[in-house]
Parts: sequence; structure tokens; C-alpha cells
Amino acid sequence: MNKQASKVTSIVSESGQVPERRSLSTEAADALRELILLEKLAPGTPVPERDLAEGLGISRTPLKDALRILEVEGLIEYGPTRRPRVADPSLDEIEQNVLVLSALESLAGELACSSASDKQISEIGDLDRSMRDLPANSSALEFFHLDMEFHASIVAASRNEPLAQTHKQYNARLWRARFMSSRQQDRRENTLAEHAAITKALVARDAAATAKQLRKHLKSTIINLHHIRSADAKT
Repeated sequence: MNKQASKVTSIVSESGQVPERRSLSTEAADALRELILLEKLAPGTPVPERDLAEGLGISRTPLKDALRILEVEGLIEYGPTRRPRVADPSLDEIEQNVLVLSALESLAGELACSSASDKQISEIGDLDRSMRDLPANSSALEFFHLDMEFHASIVAASRNEPLAQTHKQYNARLWRARFMSSRQQDRRENTLAEHAAITKALVARDAAATAKQLRKHLKSTIINLHHIRSADAKT
């Protein structure tokens, strides 16, 4: 490498790398995920790839990649003919996954009490306040994203990478189920009260209380989903 090229490399290196551009498949997955969460694409709905790619203004290659992302998350499934459709898991399947998630999050809470920095604990408290400060007419999706960030921050504060990776996989499978529970207006107050109890235990670095409150929080999600299914069955 000559001196001029070396100088250019040095200048570029010092100024920082170019930020990675979000891929078309990631952007498409984000758009489809929101449509599924808001039930604009209802459970069991077939997903015609050609029409969907045209509607999103992308080719079928990034769309296929987007569908693979959502398949991993449990939002898209493929039938015997390998045609995609919006997943419609049974309540029993959801409940089994929530039980595993509950064990993971309670363990994360225990570990966070001894492993988290004061800054991490403070940031979790900030998220709790941000949720409480949302106006009553804020969208269910906005509330849900803060809710998931709150839980993800507790898992990150555990400083256990295998736990974080496993939690990410299970939580992805439960995005729609957790959103269904979170979006209920009467559920919002319960969520805020449960988050406040979790935060209080974390601030006190009380491992047993933190794990207990997280298990209680996830158990109430299962109860709420049963209520939703029962209400749907009556209509």
C-alpha cells in the first residue's frame, strides 16, 4: 500500500465505518410483522408471495428472506405445499412456550440483581416510567414496544449470553400472543402495576422477589390469553 492510500485508509478509519444499511428483507419483515400484530393479516391468512412483493415494492427474493425471518419468529408457517400463511398456534402451544419464557425471564431477573450495573438498573426504571407516562390514548403498538424493551433490558442486565439468545428465540415465537395480551385496555393497568413491582424488586436487588414478580407477570399473560380466547368463542 502506498503512502497516499495508507493516509486515506487512516482518515476513513478514524472517522468511523459507514453505518450498515438495513436490508430490504429486514424492512419487509418489520412491515409484515406489524400487519400481523395488528391483525390486518389475520391468523391463518394465506400469504401470496407475488402479490405481497408487488404491494411492498420489492422483488420476491428479499420477500422470501423476510418470510424466513417471520417463520423463525413463529408468525409465518408453511403448509404441506410450502405455501406461506400467517401462523395460528393453539392456546396449548402458546401456553407451553410462555411457561418456558417465564422460567427464562425469572432466571434473568435473579442474575440481574447481582450482575447488572447501577446504570442498567436505572435504565430499566426509566423504561418503567416511560410506560406509565404514555398518554391514555397512545397506540397499543407503542405501549407494546416499550413493554418488550423493558423485558429485553432485564435479560440483557443478566449478562448471560446463552440465556439472552434462548430468550430471544422464545420471545420471538410469542410476539403476537404477548401483543394480544398487552393490547387489552384493561390489561394495561395490570401490566404497569406488575412492572412497578418488578422494578422495585430489581432496584432493591432482591433476587427472590424479582424472580417471583416476573413469574407472576408471565402467568397473568396466560390467564389473559385464556380470557381472550373465551371471549372470541362466545362471539
